[in-house]
This record gives sequence, structure tokens and C-alpha cells, in this order.
Amino acid sequence: MFENLTDRLNASFKRIRGQARLTEENIKDTLREVRMALLEADVALTVVRDFTDAVKVRALGQDVMQSLSPGQAMLKIVNEELVKLMGQANESLDLSVAPPAVILMAGLQGSGKTTTVAKLARLLIEREKKSVMVVSADVYRPAAIDQLQTLAGEVNAVFFPSDVKQKPVDIVNAAMAQARKQFCDVLIVDTAGRLHIDEQMMAEISQLHSTINPAETLFVVDSMTGQDAANTAKAFNEALPLTGVVLTKTDGDARGGAALSIRQITGKPIKFLGVGEKVNALEPFHPDRVASRLLGMGDALSLVEEIERNVDKEKADKLAKKLQKGKGFDLFDYRDQLSQMQQMGGMSAMMDKIPGMSNVPQAVKSQVNDKDLSRQVALINSMTNKERVFPALINGSRRKRIASGAGLQVQDVNKLLKQFKQAQKMMKKMSKGGMAKMMRGLKGQMGQGQGFPF
Repeated sequence: MFENLTDRLNASFKRIRGQARLTEENIKDTLREVRMALLEADVALTVVRDFTDAVKVRALGQDVMQSLSPGQAMLKIVNEELVKLMGQANESLDLSVAPPAVILMAGLQGSGKTTTVAKLARLLIEREKKSVMVVSADVYRPAAIDQLQTLAGEVNAVFFPSDVKQKPVDIVNAAMAQARKQFCDVLIVDTAGRLHIDEQMMAEISQLHSTINPAETLFVVDSMTGQDAANTAKAFNEALPLTGVVLTKTDGDARGGAALSIRQITGKPIKFLGVGEKVNALEPFHPDRVASRLLGMGDALSLVEEIERNVDKEKADKLAKKLQKGKGFDLFDYRDQLSQMQQMGGMSAMMDKIPGMSNVPQAVKSQVNDKDLSRQVALINSMTNKERVFPALINGSRRKRIASGAGLQVQDVNKLLKQFKQAQKMMKKMSKGGMAKMMRGLKGQMGQGQGFPF
């Protein structure tokens, strides 16, 4: 996420870190590069100008000019101004109304609105322990109703059926009545995708909004449209009183212009980020964490939260006890670790959250391929139980059989066994209380890893 901007900002700060002290001249040079990085990331010009002016005023202050580590002081200022630009803190949904609290979802065609409805329902069900009903008021695209019904089943939300012959207002009123009967805490309403220049469609959603008076009105927008995302959100906000924005497809957005422009242009907070296609790929938007990622400092807090949500605690405790008793880490255990990594979106989804990854060469990062996780799981599944417990048994003929069973090559088996041995060594160090020692070793392997807190 936002890789291009992160790389450009890091390049500009590396030069100033090498300076003995900050001067008006090197501050000016650094800010010129920051300005170019932001413009290339498709951040709105007015936002770039205001941001760099604010950084310049603070950078020329006495505290920074006299600092013993001016590069770090400058980085701190940019980090704080980025957080301020994106909204200071996470703004959660305000659902403190008599149930059902209605969330109205609006957006352009193709912005990922229907999928976002399901993702939000899942998040509210699993993290907030809410009972959630979903309904489609999109009477122009019959497939949208079917799609939402399928997704509702996936996330365990209650689906309220609707029909293209009905009026959107009638659909939502009926859904609200049913949600009250079923004691649902939240009703999420999917609406038809529309163009902000389409007056008839905008009048329809305005009427719908005034009739149902939702607790939250969220605008769903594709982050890859850059500053256009912010301008579109502004146009929608003029027709519809928005309470927040959901930025989708951020996993494919290497620039980051929308995330940095939306708050200042619309005055509305980004409440969630869509970070993938799966129904669990929705994150609350924390400006401080995103700023940290943008500056290549990782996001350890989000990473820990994600691990806590996805790791099977029972299996983790069982493995810890097994290792403490001196029993070996086998391929059954390794497969469990790989499967849990897949549930978190794979290594590539975690990379920008790991502190120190900005110091890892791009050539190394580009070698990360999450398909390898699936291949390794397939190879382990192709083994016998005895081979999983005693990998030393796997000779040449067994390697051929395992590779054939998984539809892969013998060299894939060799690679798996090599990586498994490395994992075994790490687990052995952990079982002896050598976590700090192990992380220092990792630090050395990852190109000095200055961002690692070890």
C-alpha cells in the first residue's frame, strides 16, 4: 500500500539524516523533494501546498535547528503533520441510536460498494458483537441483490430480500421494520452506484436519506482514482450529508493521493480502508498508523492486533507447551503456521506493517510471493503422517512422490524442507527463551533493519 510514496519520502529523508545540522537551505531542498513525492502520488495541489508550508514553519523553529539529531526531528514533524492532515485519530462509527442503527452506503459504480457492505457487516459481527441485517436498494442491477445475498451468507449477516420492481424507499422501510422485529442492532443499506453528475440518481438517494435518517452515511470510493476520489467525495457531500468515507482497493494503490487529500478537501474522516478482496479485508483507518507506514516506520500495533485476531490461541498454546517439553517442531506445526499466515493475507499484506521493512532492498521485497504459501501447504498435504513427523525420512524417491502428488517439482520440495529447517531453528531458539537473540539475528539478515526495536 502506497509503496511509491513511501519510497520517495524515504529517499528524501535519507539525505537529510546525513547532515550534521538543519539549515534553511537543506530544509528547502528536502521539502522540494517531499512536494514532488506528494504531487507524483496524486495528492491535490492545495493539500500539498498547505502541508509543506506547515512543515516548513515548524522545521525552521529553534527546537529543530538546535536539535542534536535534526534528521529525526524533521521526520517527527512530517509524521505529526501527516497525522494532522489525515484526521488526528480514528473516528469510529456512531451507532448510539435506538436500534436498528442504519448505515447508508453510497458511491460510484464499480467502487466496491456491495463487497464493502459485507466486509463492514463481518467487522461489526465479529469485533463489535452486533447482530447485523443487510439489504440492497439497488433496483437497477439485479445481480447486486444476488451478490449481496451470497456475501451475507459468507459473513453470517441477516439478508433482507428485495426486488427490482420495488422503490428503494419502500425496500428500506420494510427492511427497517423487519430489523426491529428481529432485534437487529444494525441495518446496512446498499444503494445503486451512481455518477455524481446524474441529477436524477442523486435526487433519489437524497430522498432516501431524508426518509430513513441514517446514523451513518458512508461514501465508498476507489483509492486508485487519486485526488479524483477526494473531489468526488466532496461533490457527494454537497448533495448528501456524509459522516465518513471508506477508501477501497488500497492494496493496489501504490500512490496514496486519496488518503492524503480526502480529509482536507471534504472535511469528512476516512473511517475504513479496504485492503483486499476477501470479506475480512477491511481495517479501521488510523491516521497515526498510516502516517507511520508512509514514512517506512511500519505499523506494529495493527500487526499485533491482526495476529491476535487471526492466530488460533489454542493451537499456539499447544505448540508452546510442546516446545517447552523439548518435543520437536514438525511439519504439522509448520503447516499450521503457514495456514494462519494465509488467513492474515500472506506475507505481502504484512510487509508494510513490519518495522524496518523500509530498509530492506526492493529486490528482496519483490521476491515475496504468497503463492509459495499455498504451494508449501499443498506439498505438506501430499506427505504421509509419518513424513510430517519425521522429515528426515524424505529421500529422493519420496520427494518425487510428494512433488507429483502436489503437481509441483522436486526442487519445490527441496525449497520447502530448507525453509522448514530454518523455521525449526528459530522455534528452538524461542523455546530456550532466546527471542531477543533471534530478533537480533533477523535484524542482521534484513539489511541492518534500523526500524527494528531490538
